[in-house]
Amino acid sequence: MSKKFYITTPIYYPSASPHLGHAYCTTLCDVIVRGKRMRGFETFFLTGLDEHGEKIQKNAEAKGVTPQEFVDEVATRFLSLWDAMKISNDDFIRTTQPRHEKTVQKIFSTMLEKGDIYLSTYTGWYCVHEESYWTATQVGDDHLCPECGRPCEKKDEEAYFYRCQKYVDDLLDFYDQNPLFITPESRKNEMVNTFIKPGLMDLCVSRTSFSWGIQVVENPSHVVYVWLDALTNYITALGYLQDDDSLFQKFWMDEETEIVHVIGADINRFHTIYWPMFLTSLGLRRPSRVFVHGLLMMKDGKMSKSKGNAISAYPLIERYGVDAVRYYLVSEVPFGQNGTFTPEQFVMRINQDLVNNFGNLMNRTVSMIIKYFGGVVPAYNAPCDALDEELDASIRATKVAYEALNDDLQVTQAYEKVMELISRANKYIEEKAPWALAKDEAKKGELEGVMARLAHVVYAGALMLSPILVEKCGEVYATLGIDKPDYEEIDKLGVLAGNEVHKGEVLFPRLDAVKETEAIIEMMNGPKEKAAA
Repeated sequence: MSKKFYITTPIYYPSASPHLGHAYCTTLCDVIVRGKRMRGFETFFLTGLDEHGEKIQKNAEAKGVTPQEFVDEVATRFLSLWDAMKISNDDFIRTTQPRHEKTVQKIFSTMLEKGDIYLSTYTGWYCVHEESYWTATQVGDDHLCPECGRPCEKKDEEAYFYRCQKYVDDLLDFYDQNPLFITPESRKNEMVNTFIKPGLMDLCVSRTSFSWGIQVVENPSHVVYVWLDALTNYITALGYLQDDDSLFQKFWMDEETEIVHVIGADINRFHTIYWPMFLTSLGLRRPSRVFVHGLLMMKDGKMSKSKGNAISAYPLIERYGVDAVRYYLVSEVPFGQNGTFTPEQFVMRINQDLVNNFGNLMNRTVSMIIKYFGGVVPAYNAPCDALDEELDASIRATKVAYEALNDDLQVTQAYEKVMELISRANKYIEEKAPWALAKDEAKKGELEGVMARLAHVVYAGALMLSPILVEKCGEVYATLGIDKPDYEEIDKLGVLAGNEVHKGEVLFPRLDAVKETEAIIEMMNGPKEKAAA
């Protein structure tokens, strides 16, 4: 397996402030990349903003500011949210940055010179909100966008087009040879049956009806269409066609690097049809995978500012801590499926998993080590019975499953395995009854083994949960007397022997279900907006 890993979020459209839905995708990517780093991978994590287009220009005009002033202000809000969510990205690309704009112009010129882009005239229907062109058949008699349902505008203007038909057969061959390229597989079927088989039209890649975009060098009255502009961020951020392209060589051109784009379903077409074609035009490798995640929904549909149903992440973080919010986002909605945010489920998930399961195991384990062994973790002993053997085997098996599931981007399922191990350890306490063993001097060796195993499960659980619980796991290590946590110690049973444990604060306080549900409902009815720094 490659030990170099490059992961990207979509570059978000800064037409309004970010909300919990934006945090969902970025947090999942952050959890994935933190897990890779922990396991010794060399990683690069990119997120950013797609700042050009007609919608931005119109929004700026409505506010009486320049488009650049508009996106600058919204960008600070995204950066503030990533800081609050403890996102560990390596770069934050903005498509208005000179490093990006200059490279996009070079890319456009290369494709134009190669003959993959040609000048013609566009007549059809355009959705400003989705930045998408549609045929008369697709918009129907009502001329509504098939993506968002908003009215489309009829456009008739000179434009440059990308020759999609030239690369269709190559793209379909690539799909066949790389069955995991589009995940879940249903998303690939959608692209093939809905867009490619009916006849893929050449893609319009420039506009003249607005000016907020990157100028085409050869024809300055045109600006580069937002998707050719936006998609190339994944390579411009690495230094493609720039003076220092060392990151590009390492994280893109090296065939051993695993490249993963994580996107929402609404931009699947652009990432899995046009982006591979653009890369082929440039003679570059294509990504390893495009993972289409589901949406974090509200009861009345997709979370969005325009619908007025978006909840801010800030009040949740302020009230419950960033780890609780991160854990909910990872655990509640299986990665790749749609899910619905509800206050009841948020409270239940925290109480059930973090309070009753993980926090309870640590508290009971530390309390018994203090009571029975003066606060020093005893030596690990060979299994005394089948229960000991089963727990030992579970620790090792969980690590294997955790890695395999994470590598397959089954993130939610990976952390379910960790919680299953912790739950098994809680049950092990009841089965082994340390309080009974402590009463029998002849059982001292068995008691030592029990407590050593429990301490190790707490440690192993914290290590595997640390990509999510970026603050609380440090408290766990301190409680167990661990100075330098090491992921490779998960299956080294007995490594904690001799450590002095310390009784600390409650890891996760129990939530009053009724009170906290009401508090979250109040947040949803009037979400607080944190001022940008």
